[in-house]
Amino acid sequence: MPPLPTFLIQLYFKHLIPFLTRIMHYQVEPAAAAWNYLIRVRTMEEDQMERVVRLASQSAVVIFSVSSCCMCHAMKRLFCGMGVNPTVHELDQDPKGKDMERALMRLLGNGINTTAAVVPVVFIGGKLVGSMDRVLAFHISGTLVPLLKQAGALWL
Repeated sequence: MPPLPTFLIQLYFKHLIPFLTRIMHYQVEPAAAAWNYLIRVRTMEEDQMERVVRLASQSAVVIFSVSSCCMCHAMKRLFCGMGVNPTVHELDQDPKGKDMERALMRLLGNGINTTAAVVPVVFIGGKLVGSMDRVLAFHISGTLVPLLKQAGALWL
């Protein structure tokens, strides 16, 4: 039997484990109330995930940022210095920014209860590139420019 695809394994650890944890946490409530709460939470999380994916696919380069974050500023300067005009979504200026930040954590695989900085998060051509470390690794290895050209963000 072939091994499970990685997306199924990620789906299991990102969605099923937190879902089961929530069920275990709310066992003291009546079953119907707990189930309604879980459905409501799951729907809000899915809405924010869909919003992040939609925003990320609307431009060649999209950066999710926080306006007071120095690493976010450095990321924006990197792209502008390369001649790329990224679309920037400042999470601290969005009323649903915290929810979007949680959705980005899930996309990055950081989990829900992490204290690690999530932003900046970069999408190129609608695909998740990652956080600052991944983008800089692509830049240093020389694979960032071809990726930007392929997405239509650079013309040279």
